[in-house]
Amino acid sequence: PAVAGYTRYNRRMPLTPNVSLVSVTPKAEELIAYCARVSNPDNQDNPDSEKLIRYLIKHNHWSPFELAHVVLEINTTRSIAAQILRHRSFSFQEFSQRYADISSIGYPVIPAFRRQDLRNRQNSVDDLDEELVTNFQTKTQVLFDQSRLLYEELLSVGVAKECAREVLPLATPTRLYMAGNVRSWLHYIELRSGNGTQLEHRQIALQAKQILSEVLPSVSKAMWSDG
Repeated sequence: PAVAGYTRYNRRMPLTPNVSLVSVTPKAEELIAYCARVSNPDNQDNPDSEKLIRYLIKHNHWSPFELAHVVLEINTTRSIAAQILRHRSFSFQEFSQRYADISSIGYPVIPAFRRQDLRNRQNSVDDLDEELVTNFQTKTQVLFDQSRLLYEELLSVGVAKECAREVLPLATPTRLYMAGNVRSWLHYIELRSGNGTQLEHRQIALQAKQILSEVLPSVSKAMWSDG
C-alpha cells in the first residue's frame, strides 16, 4: 500500500515527497511593501505592491522580505530531513520517534537507486540497468521488513521508542513543519532547486516554489519570471 504523504512507488522513479501550506502571513505582499516604505510614510498606503517588490528583488533589498512568514508541512524521509534541518534560518517541528510509534506515519520505503556521477560527487545519474535496480530493491525490501519486524518486537516487550527507533533505516518517513520568513524561503528555493541538490530534496524545493507562486504571486514573479 502507498505510504501517507507519498505517491505510489514506481521502480524507475524516486518517491515524490509531499509539501503543503500550513500558514502564510495575511496580506504578506502588502505588508512587505508597507514596511519597505517606512522612510516614505506619505506613500505607505500605496496599494501597488508589485512594482515595489520587483524593485526590491532586482536591487537585492532583502530586509523587507524578513517581515512576512510562511510555514510548510513536508513529508519526506529521515535522510532528506537531515539535509533540510541544516538550513538554520528556519524553525522546525519534526515528528518524534521518541513519542510516537512510526506506524502512525509509515514504515521505511524503498528508495530509488541511481548511479554515482564520477565527475560530480553531488550528482547521481538515473541510468542503471533496470534488472540490477529491481534486484537491489528486492534485497532492500527484505532488509526493511526485518527492520520493521524487529522494531515492532522491541516495542511489544516494552523497549522504549527512543531506543527501538535505532534499528530503523534512514528511509523511514518523517513529517516536519518548516517555518521561515520570505527572504529565507526565496534563498532556500534558489539553492535547493538547482543542480548539486539531491533529487529527492530538489523535489521538495520545487514544490515549495509552486506554493509560493500561489500565495506570493508578485514575489515569485519578480524572483523567477521577470529575468
